[in-house]
Amino acid sequence: MLLAIDQGTTGTTCLVVDDELRARGRGYREVPQHFPRSGWVEHDPDELWDSVLGATEDALAAARIEPAELKGIGLTNQRETTIVWERRTGRPVHRAIVWQDRRTAERCRELPRDLIRDRTGLVPDPYFSATKLEWLLSDRDTSGLAFGTVDAWLIWKLTGGEVHATDISNASRTLLFNLETLDWDPELLDLFGVPESVLPRIVSSSGVVAEAELLGAHIPLAGIAGDQQAALFGQACFAPGQAKATYGTGSFVLMNAGTGAGTAPEGLVRTVAWRLGDEPAVYALEGSVFVTGAALQWLRDGLGILGGAAESEQLARSLDGNDGVYFVPALTGLGSPHWAPEARGVIAGLSRGTRREHIVRAALEAIAFQTRDVLDAMDRELDILRADGGGAENAFLMQFQADVARLPVEVPEEAQTTALGAAALAGLAVGIWPSLDAVAATWRAAARYEPQMAAEEAETLLGEWRIAVKRTLLQG
Repeated sequence: MLLAIDQGTTGTTCLVVDDELRARGRGYREVPQHFPRSGWVEHDPDELWDSVLGATEDALAAARIEPAELKGIGLTNQRETTIVWERRTGRPVHRAIVWQDRRTAERCRELPRDLIRDRTGLVPDPYFSATKLEWLLSDRDTSGLAFGTVDAWLIWKLTGGEVHATDISNASRTLLFNLETLDWDPELLDLFGVPESVLPRIVSSSGVVAEAELLGAHIPLAGIAGDQQAALFGQACFAPGQAKATYGTGSFVLMNAGTGAGTAPEGLVRTVAWRLGDEPAVYALEGSVFVTGAALQWLRDGLGILGGAAESEQLARSLDGNDGVYFVPALTGLGSPHWAPEARGVIAGLSRGTRREHIVRAALEAIAFQTRDVLDAMDRELDILRADGGGAENAFLMQFQADVARLPVEVPEEAQTTALGAAALAGLAVGIWPSLDAVAATWRAAARYEPQMAAEEAETLLGEWRIAVKRTLLQG
């Protein structure tokens, strides 16, 4: 058995999986988010750790096994979220600044875009870690401090402060990592005022990093990857040109781009997907959509017009069409392919006949439209799109996605492929699977959605959507 820890933005999921990558036990603990100002989003790092412990206990209890029976731990995490802590005490110096946070938008406008894109494959955006870290280190004595994304923080906690490390996929999301040298970039460290002393050691995504101590047992920590890279791995997208979309708080479309660093098309970023031991790093093209599931959460918590995400499918199906209502959920700016951090949300096409059903349906359709925009930016003909995350359980959304993307959409048997990817990375390292082919053989489809809408109708809807997006960008 393996333990997969998936520490996400709104909660932590832990799975106990067997050698067929079937979940034998699962646990979940919600994580509070803190919003000290408009556009600011934070976590308490200790609450993240507590959620891991609680979800692990629940998963082990459900699987009816003891911690000592685990052969390895795979860890995956919300990316770019930035934490700084004291090495001596392990105490965070500030709340974690979450990837959604926009406080450094003005700073990003001052940065040398071409240099950053050339070195890191990314763009200057508050989404990434470096400006968050710069903000946290400002006016602080950096001696004795440690920086990490959530994976590094959890590795530190799992090893009692003995190991300060991050995996290569998470490192590639910081704006401090050079895609060619596969190491921290000295010029970028100078640009952001980051001393090398605060940085974690960079390790491969699959390989035993340390013996973790968890609930009294010592277990190899053998797989680590950022959540979207882990989902690409969990979807068995091992060949160049294979792609997946994860529908969660945000939506993230990744395509395996092979072992060449190269450059990304405009509107997308290039990132490290994973590295297995000492093998060459595998890269991915990525489009990051900041607000998708979070829009449904806002309709529930902010406006009070939705009972929960599960209700959204029923409400959307109650209408024959969208009646011209479009919701561009730029609640924290727009990500790929626009990269407009100052953009703000727009609901267009309102009339006296507009009801809450229209707003909810527009939120679901926006998820599919934004994914189509990213796929278009990839400029590569795909055979299929594999889908995972909570949104993949919504049959209305998956069918609409197939319709507007003009692609078959496959949903796996286990929707939590992020966690499965982390488990698979760990399992390869500890010898449960001998090869990627053996991992791929464990992938199982639960549903397949073929395009049903007429192509002309799909293009009309897409054109109206893009008019709404232009309105959003004009007022951003």
